Amino acid sequence: MTRSNEFTLVLRNWSETFMRRSMHDFIQFSKDSGLSMAQMSTLFHLHHGSRCGVSNIGDLLGVTNAAASQMIDRLVQHGLIERTEDPVDRRAKQLRLTDRGRSIVRESIEVRRRWMERLTDALTIEEQSLIINALTILTNAARDLEPGKNQIENIRQTNILEEKFPTSD
Repeated sequence: MTRSNEFTLVLRNWSETFMRRSMHDFIQFSKDSGLSMAQMSTLFHLHHGSRCGVSNIGDLLGVTNAAASQMIDRLVQHGLIERTEDPVDRRAKQLRLTDRGRSIVRESIEVRRRWMERLTDALTIEEQSLIINALTILTNAARDLEPGKNQIENIRQTNILEEKFPTSD
C-alpha cells in the first residue's frame, strides 16, 4: 500500500468514526428532546444564520414550503422559534430562535463537546500535539479546496491554534 493510499484509508476511517459518533449523539439528543432531525436542523440553521424565511428552511430540508411551514408551526408552538415581520417586505415572515431554542442548540453542542473532551482525555499531551499539527495542516488544505478560499483566514486560524497550543521543538 502506498503512503498516499494509507493516508486516505486512515483519513476515511477517522472521518467515518467521527461522523458515526457525532451523529449518534446528535440523533440521541434529538430523540431525548422530542424533536425530529428536520426540526433540529432548522434550529441549527437559525443558530448559525440568524434570521431567515420559510422558503429558506424548505430549501435547506428539500421540502415544499407548505411542509416547512407545518414543521415551523410546531417549533413555534413549542416556543423554540418565533416569526416576525420582514422589515423589507411586511408580507414575508422571518424566523429566529427564541431563548429556549438557543438553549436546545447549546445543549446539543454541549453533548458533542463532552465526547470530544473524553477523547482528548484519552490521549497523551504528545499525541495531542501531533494531532493539533496534523489537523491544522489538514484543515488548511481542505479550506484551500473550497471555492473562494481565504488564505488570510487560514493563517489567522493557524496562529490562534499556535498561541493556544504551542508546539515543543
